[in-house]
Amino acid sequence: MNPIPLALYIHVPWCVKKCPYCDFNSHETQRIPETEYVAALLQDLQQDQQLAQGRSISSIFIGGGTPSLFSAAAYEQLLQEIDQLVPIEQGAEITLEANPGTFEYNKFRGFRKAGINRLSIGVQSFETEKLQALGRIHDREEAIRAIGAAQDVGFERINIDLMHGLPNQTEAQAIADLEQGLALNTRHLSWYQLTIEPNTVFYTTKPALPQDETLDNIDEAGKTLLQEAGFIHYETSAFAKPEFQCRHNLNYWLFGDYLAMGAGAHGKISDSQQKKIIRYQKTRLPNDYLNPEKAFTARQQPITEQDLGFEFFMNAFRLSQPIARTVFSERTFVPPNRFQSALNQAVQQGLITESATHWQTTELGQRFLNNLLTLFSN
Repeated sequence: MNPIPLALYIHVPWCVKKCPYCDFNSHETQRIPETEYVAALLQDLQQDQQLAQGRSISSIFIGGGTPSLFSAAAYEQLLQEIDQLVPIEQGAEITLEANPGTFEYNKFRGFRKAGINRLSIGVQSFETEKLQALGRIHDREEAIRAIGAAQDVGFERINIDLMHGLPNQTEAQAIADLEQGLALNTRHLSWYQLTIEPNTVFYTTKPALPQDETLDNIDEAGKTLLQEAGFIHYETSAFAKPEFQCRHNLNYWLFGDYLAMGAGAHGKISDSQQKKIIRYQKTRLPNDYLNPEKAFTARQQPITEQDLGFEFFMNAFRLSQPIARTVFSERTFVPPNRFQSALNQAVQQGLITESATHWQTTELGQRFLNNLLTLFSN
């Protein structure tokens, strides 16, 4: 049996301004305790070092918050010391989320030198009016400059985050955002619909969003545009040129393991000997995470056998690629026939196809993903 791949997620919980749609663990601040936080991150990983079980790290994703607020020197130190605790594979994908409103040319150059080889730039829209409605601190020109700067300093792997279904957005405006992204020679786009989440400003004061018919038209036109531009629609909200898929996210969707570092970060670790899988979460509030009297890990719990099936399919069926039945067995420790009744229903409803070796989500299954997953939730 192949060892389950191991990734690492690092959370940096601070930002300049919290957006009204954001439900992530992010906190506005004028002072970022960079030195103290890096030290805490490394102490956290040192305590969790045994969870790697001798494996090396295949990918790292640094999310937030706004991780690009930290200095390049901080990331250089962090990555070097992580490598001493849990080896980072040669050629590992290392992604940093960046905000166009906080970018500096030399800082991007420093990130590249520190070992970061992929940027995920949170553009969200290229229309300044829409950016203001979203509470973003950048405008159209800053977004374009940030992408250009990342390319100029040598980043070949760049993701652009774009949202559609924005307040009062028309189909033409949504497609214009995509066209601008394509014009910048990007090779990866995360393109997803704005959703209103609890515990956000937008949840309390709901903006005027497009009608369902407009949303459907945007979705269809956008996917057609991206396909014609040579992008593979490889996951529900992810589009990439060949060989430019996000390896870190593929590990999530294929139920790989990942260590967690940082305030509120989530991790998942498999125990192949005891045939069980643990999910855990780090202490959420930054001040608590930095408090030496408090534990880094807030809670952990095993995933039940029933939930294992649901969680695997919830992730894997987001992908357009075939999913090997052996991957299910190796990463859940459960035989596929445990869920054969649900799989049969999914096939009968045209939501997936099934062979002796693989499953694959159909276009209908991707469109009605929630209906598909409901079959595995009972």
